[in-house]
This record gives sequence, C-alpha cells and structure tokens, in this order.
Amino acid sequence: MKELSIVEDAAVAIKGGTIAAIGTTKEVLNQVTEDPALPSLEFPGMLGLPGFVDSHTHLVFGGSRENDFTMKLAGKTYMDILKAGGGILNTVRATRAASRDQLSNLAYSFASNMLAEGTTTVEAKSGYGLSVNDEIKILEAIEGLPRRLPMGFVSTFLGAHAVPPEYDGKTNDYVDLVINKMIPAVTKRKLAEFCDVFCEKGVFDVEQSRRILLAARKAGLRLKVHADEIVHLGGADLAAEVGATSADHLLMASEDGLEAMRKAGTIATLLPATSFSMNSDYANARKMIEMGLPVALATDFNPNCANESLFFTIALACHKMRMHPREAITAVTINAAHAIGHGDSIGSLEPGKKADIIILDCPTPEYLAYRFGVNLVHTIVANGQVIRTRLGP
Repeated sequence: MKELSIVEDAAVAIKGGTIAAIGTTKEVLNQVTEDPALPSLEFPGMLGLPGFVDSHTHLVFGGSRENDFTMKLAGKTYMDILKAGGGILNTVRATRAASRDQLSNLAYSFASNMLAEGTTTVEAKSGYGLSVNDEIKILEAIEGLPRRLPMGFVSTFLGAHAVPPEYDGKTNDYVDLVINKMIPAVTKRKLAEFCDVFCEKGVFDVEQSRRILLAARKAGLRLKVHADEIVHLGGADLAAEVGATSADHLLMASEDGLEAMRKAGTIATLLPATSFSMNSDYANARKMIEMGLPVALATDFNPNCANESLFFTIALACHKMRMHPREAITAVTINAAHAIGHGDSIGSLEPGKKADIIILDCPTPEYLAYRFGVNLVHTIVANGQVIRTRLGP
C-alpha cells in the first residue's frame, strides 16, 4: 500500500471524460496526435491524485444531532441519550417526516462539501427509514443526486441498520420484513448496488445477518457488512463466508476473522472518525496491512459522526492508527474504489479510466497527512471537466 507510482513532470491527456494518456510530459506529448480542444493547464510543484473515493457514508437522513453531542459532552451515555429521545431513533423520526426532496436537498449540501474536499465518488447508504416506503424514499433521494452534482454515487440498501420502535422485541419479524418486502422493492426499482447489515450485539446477530445477506445476494445485490465494531460477534467471519465486497469498522474483529477476509478477498474499510467522535479505541490498521489484508478508509459520515472530509480521515489514520501517508492515500483511492466494486473504472490514474483527478497544493504525499485540518485542493477534474479551481478567472 506504500508503493505509489509517482511520476515527476507528469502530464495527463483527457478525451471524452476518460484518461487517454498519462506519463511524463514528453511521453504524453508524443502519444497525443490530435490538437487539444482546450489549452493545457499547468500546476508546477503540485501533486495530482485520483479523486478521493468515500466508500462508507450514511449520506441521506433528516434532522441533526447537535443536542445529542452536547449531552455526550456533559457525560451522558448512549443509553441516556436514547432514553431522552435522541440517538438513531431521533434520526428515524426526522427522516420519516421529511419528503424525498427535502432529504435530497440536505444530502446535496453534504455531498457538495465532500466534493470541495476532493471526493469525486461517494457510497451512500439508506438505513434511517426502517420501513419499506421510507427506505425507498431515501434510495430515490440518492438516485437523483448525480443529476445535480458532477460526482459518482454508489447506493447501498441498509434496511437492517436498526430495529424500528414498532418492531421492538420482534427482531425476527423485522428481518422477515427486510427479506420479503424491502429487498424485492429495492431490486425491482434497481435502486441499490449493495446490501449492508449492522451485524452487532443487540441489533442483528450473525444468523439474522446471514439470512438478510444471502437473500440480498440471491436477489442480485453485492454485499457489505458493518462488522465487529463494538463487540466481537463474528461479523468479519460472516463477511468472508458470504463473499462480501467489504467489511467495515472491525475494531473487535478476531485474527481468524481477518484472515478469513484476506482469503476471501474482502476489503477492510476502516472508519477512524467514528472512533474519534465516540472517543473509543481505533481499529488495528497496522496488523491488517502487515498480514496482507487490503485496507480502505472512509468518513462514515452520519448524524453521529459529522465528518465530510477525507483529509481529516487520512490525518486520523496516520496519527491514531499508525498508517503511513502513502498507505492512507492508497486507502482512499484504489482500495476504496474496489471496496465499492468500481476499481476497474476509478481510483487510479490509468488510460481508459474515468478522468476524476484532484490537484493538491502539496509537494509530497507525506505533506498531505502532515498538514492536517486544511483543504489542500487546488483544482478538481470530475469526469474530464474542470469543476473547481483556484486558477482565477
């Protein structure tokens, strides 16, 4: 993951939204036989990277939780906040009350901020509706975003995010609803590429999670798992067993579970901003990397972790999880692209891939993590078009 292919005095030629040629300036000029339609742009002393890929977000929800945050600062526990009407059920109420357009507008605002910080592709989950109609509403809100923003969006159905209040004490009945009603409704409308499950103690156990994931796979969805975040339940083992594309969080995953993921080709997506926001331990990224398990990083943007910045995520990964800056760059580009099943088209700068490129006011890859808390983006190219730049008029 440290081995970045750095090209000095580099150039990129773009045609039709894709990369036509890349290499040294001399090599690219020798390959380009047509006169360019637009003058070239030059960025001396800067660093060009693939557009960042945020492979785990809960982008669409109603309301906010700043009141929960102040209660947490005052020493209240998660259960205290839940009893006071806060937590995930507060977000579910607000999301159910919001219209599809209201949810889309709020998600547009969040995604615009992500784009400004160099993220050109976002995975976006449902999971705050927890009913057939409300989960569909969330996924439809995601579906409309590519028409409003020059970004890529990958939709994930997460109906098994929590047990809604009307099913309190009846988790198996809710699992039946997810399998028999939600998954068919989602797949009939082609609203998601992935199905995810929050496999965790007190939410969905391994057998319940397995039932949902196997039903989703049979219906044609690819799989993800919220795995072993709070306790070791066996979510990493389950992700490997069902052939999940990624397993995410993994703070409490066993070595056997991680090894099973490595053998299965399941990517480990780590979310250090969640640990930061909850003041908890961090996943053991060093162990995963050293055992040969591919690691991706993501923001985990959600109402309880309002982090829209992969720059901040990279800094946390380096400072708190002992990742090397070059490993962190790999984790938010090519590994993250494979964590959402799109590594063949995004995540690296290669001929034939989508021309999503960010130019950073940054002399070296190491500088990116060293200078944390700053947006280093100078210019963003999305699908071959310059959409933001500091070049001036």
